[in-house]
Amino acid sequence: MTEKSYTFQDVARTPLYTAGPTERIRTGPLLLSDYLPCFHNKGLDCPLPDQAQSENDTSDRSDLTQGPVWRALAAMSAPMSFGIFAVLSVGLADAYFLGQLGGTELAAVGFIYPVTTAVTSLSIGLSAGANAALSQGVGRGDGAEATQRLGLHAIGLGLVLSTLIALAVWAIYPLLFGALGAGGDVSGRITEYIPVWALSFPFLVVMMITNAVFRAHGDSLTSAWIMVLAAVVNVGLDPLLIFGMWGLPELGMTGAAIATLSGRILAVVIALYIAWRRGLLGWCGSLLAGALASTKKILNVGLPAAFSNAINPAGMALVTAAVATVGEAAVAGFGAATRIQSMALVPLLALSSGIGPVIGQNWGAEKHDRTREATANAFWFCIGYGILIAVVLGVFAEPLAAIFASGEDDARYAATYLRFVGASLFGYGLVVTANAAMNARDKAVWSMSLSLSRIFVIYLPLAWIGAMTLGYAGIVAAAVLANVIAGWASIVSARGTDLLKTDNVFIKFPLNLIPARS
Repeated sequence: MTEKSYTFQDVARTPLYTAGPTERIRTGPLLLSDYLPCFHNKGLDCPLPDQAQSENDTSDRSDLTQGPVWRALAAMSAPMSFGIFAVLSVGLADAYFLGQLGGTELAAVGFIYPVTTAVTSLSIGLSAGANAALSQGVGRGDGAEATQRLGLHAIGLGLVLSTLIALAVWAIYPLLFGALGAGGDVSGRITEYIPVWALSFPFLVVMMITNAVFRAHGDSLTSAWIMVLAAVVNVGLDPLLIFGMWGLPELGMTGAAIATLSGRILAVVIALYIAWRRGLLGWCGSLLAGALASTKKILNVGLPAAFSNAINPAGMALVTAAVATVGEAAVAGFGAATRIQSMALVPLLALSSGIGPVIGQNWGAEKHDRTREATANAFWFCIGYGILIAVVLGVFAEPLAAIFASGEDDARYAATYLRFVGASLFGYGLVVTANAAMNARDKAVWSMSLSLSRIFVIYLPLAWIGAMTLGYAGIVAAAVLANVIAGWASIVSARGTDLLKTDNVFIKFPLNLIPARS
């Protein structure tokens, strides 16, 4: 048994010991009877086995620096599939129920969701920043008080920033949507929705950061359950509040926004209660101590990550504009295909959520070989799942398109997209996985550059060139090339940030062109 040296504090106080900066605090029961002689000589170095923990630590905390790396990835990623699927279902449910009210409401949804998706990027970015800071701290063996304080700092920062952004959205949304072309009755429907949605935004951000706290400590199951809860409440209340069922007033667009607000409030209250009860959050001495340092840690990753997540919806809006040059049927088919694609990508998005804590904890523990193994395993999963989904979408492109499309022409465009772009989705999986891994080890600028290059250097220019020369086929070809080239760039980036070890000349050569990299 390997022994490590810990210095005990007073027996009557907790935690019972503190670890040196390079030591790991492991989970497991601490039996005082086993180490009673050490307590008679306070201040002496006493040996503890690897399974020691203080009474303030929680048994729910999972150590991702031990055991098979693939198992850690699976344990963190599998539950998130359900959570991400639940989140996607909210958008589909809102569009379905509001679409039954009429074309005006459906048009309003078309204006609202790209904007709210872009704003929501802040919550994703702050969640990534909190995960990076917290998971590395857990990996280093920072004490319970330090991680509790950092978690509270992350939530406080998120609450302040999200409140400011919510107020800004509430103040400028008439001008914003007017500039986007919304007018008349559509503008009125947007006015019914956005103020309530803005009120719900701080709750979303706090929920996302609290979920990051769970994942940073190796618990993705609770995080996924909270996401499912918010979605179930939202979807369940949608028809009741939109159509006025069960004696409730018919609120239309406002009802959909209230359903979203209700789900987020309930989810954040339960998430905070669970985190507090388990000791992942809690009052600690000198609550504001190190607040500026915590803010810097979180924003160093959070701001580039937020921008990275905002890039995709903004870029897709511009790609959709290129599709519009082909015709309305092409736009409808493209939209149907991307909805199917989003569902097919759920396992890869779940992997991107799960790899962050694994990379963060092991990087904090200076177990760099495990971070490289985790990245390699994740990349192989992206390739393997990509092959599977390419076969499925290739074979079932037409029947799937018929389900989601509104007409024969739409379905034909959707099937073409699924059949060809489906074969390249492994590349998009590599992108989102590499981004999450690089964020977790404080290389958010690399991940932002990768996302920016995929959309604005490759996809968007090629889509417009393709639309002008080959029509819809050119846009599909642009999507394929963007995914494949960005997938290769993801492997290069992982190698450049020490998350992958390979001497392949096609991977190493581009890095030699970078004068200095950090």
